[in-house]
Amino acid sequence: MIRLSNLSAPLDAGDAELRQAAARALERSVSSILTVKVARWSVDARDKRDVRAVVSLDVTGAWSESDENRMIRRDGKIRRVDTDSAKRVAVLPGMMKPARRPLVVGAGPAGMFAALRLAQAGWEPIVWERGKTVEERAVDVALFQEGGRLDPESNVQFGEGGAGAFSDGKLTTGIKDPRRQEVLDVFAECGAPEEILILAKPHVGTDRLPGVVKRLREMIIGMGGTFSFRTRLAGLRTRGGAVVGARGVLGDEGGGRDRDRDRDINIEADRVVLAIGHSARDTLQMLRDAGIPLQSKPFAVGVRIEHSQAWLNRAQYGAYGSHPALGAADYKLAAHLPDGTDVYTFCVCPGGTVVAASSEPGGVALNGMSKYARDGINANGGVLVALREGKCGDRPLDGLAFQRGLEEAAFRLGGGNFRAPAQRVGDFLRRKASLGPGMVAPTYPRGVEWCELDGCLPVFLVDALREGLRRMDRMLPGFAQEDAVLTGVESRSSSPVRIVRDGLYQTGARGLYVAGEGAGYAGGIVSAAVDGLRAAEAMIHG
Repeated sequence: MIRLSNLSAPLDAGDAELRQAAARALERSVSSILTVKVARWSVDARDKRDVRAVVSLDVTGAWSESDENRMIRRDGKIRRVDTDSAKRVAVLPGMMKPARRPLVVGAGPAGMFAALRLAQAGWEPIVWERGKTVEERAVDVALFQEGGRLDPESNVQFGEGGAGAFSDGKLTTGIKDPRRQEVLDVFAECGAPEEILILAKPHVGTDRLPGVVKRLREMIIGMGGTFSFRTRLAGLRTRGGAVVGARGVLGDEGGGRDRDRDRDINIEADRVVLAIGHSARDTLQMLRDAGIPLQSKPFAVGVRIEHSQAWLNRAQYGAYGSHPALGAADYKLAAHLPDGTDVYTFCVCPGGTVVAASSEPGGVALNGMSKYARDGINANGGVLVALREGKCGDRPLDGLAFQRGLEEAAFRLGGGNFRAPAQRVGDFLRRKASLGPGMVAPTYPRGVEWCELDGCLPVFLVDALREGLRRMDRMLPGFAQEDAVLTGVESRSSSPVRIVRDGLYQTGARGLYVAGEGAGYAGGIVSAAVDGLRAAEAMIHG
């Protein structure tokens, strides 16, 4: 089979047009093309008068192997591909099952895929997750968005599926690891839309992800894995420089943390994967106290910005803004300021809403989400300021304290009860408090307090955001429009801490492995899942 890369085609090109495009690229007759399958689909909107699809096609034809060899190009635009063998990294050779079952801490993407790989090897992993099952968690999240109480152990940050389960389920990644394809295959096998296998910017949608995550859990259980929910890692036992056990705290059945009803559980474990996520601040403190090596790392904080989705569609696609093949438009912008500071957009949710992503009382943290249809009236995205290592202090946990300080300041400025401070972009740029919305209404579900965001953000942050917005407006005219809405604060985009690990994915003690975004080694669902696979493979081969 031959793969043709980066062919231009009409947005609604059908099989006949794709065959013709393949024939032209290969300089063959259309009749010689036997089958054409789209392997990748993206959009070229540089010319708003002629928005096109950019496709990669897998093609079979009536030609000999020697003819096929002559078609192959050194630049890779025409190459041979065996899609069946390219899909997955070889699972693993047969390995002797260890005497003790491995423990995986955390059921986000890194933890789930680490558990999957261990289960595939017949190692029957035990998974501890401090939050609830994704089905129970979805109920808790919905109640909190509607104004109910915060469950500190079951929210947008904690619970099966991780933080990514409530942020649109974007599967875009820049990593080249072949395990990336395996991750997408597993998602599709578990019920994600098949189109994620070909789209350049795949997403699942927050409404569909719970079912996908549940089926992935069932897949792992079917191979001998077990899950213990409402189980928080509280300590590790080591002996002779190796991990030998773990202590967990099992929460009450009602969720949350009733310290009088919690109870300890202890297990023997000489192989542990820490996939704790970027918001497990108490667990990171426990690891620090236990002597596990941690270091601060660069991270980013900022605000959420909202625009009309109809405006964004026109701005990005011109007259093609309502074309059914395009769906809701998004953006990706970055500004490099004169002092070296980077301001960039992050986790853009077309047709979505801003959501309450707090996991601690007394703090407002935001995220964005959208359903599979992406049919909401607004688009929202993070506008973040990159913070260099050491900007918030030199100690490993200083970044966590900085995040918490921003969230508590936003809580106070919002007036309490998890209301969020908000300001129109025009007012923000003029350093003037907003009194209410303009043409764009905020979607944050717990309500906003119109104000001046300078009241909860340090001077260096607001100065960088103002200059960044002005520069982004030159890249995408209208981005800094008067009535766009800024809501604060976006503080959990990535972990400010890295758990130091060696080339074998181990840290602190033999048999203690770390993986994922919370450990500081990934940045999104797919990269975290791939890191989990790698950590599990390192364990199996170690």
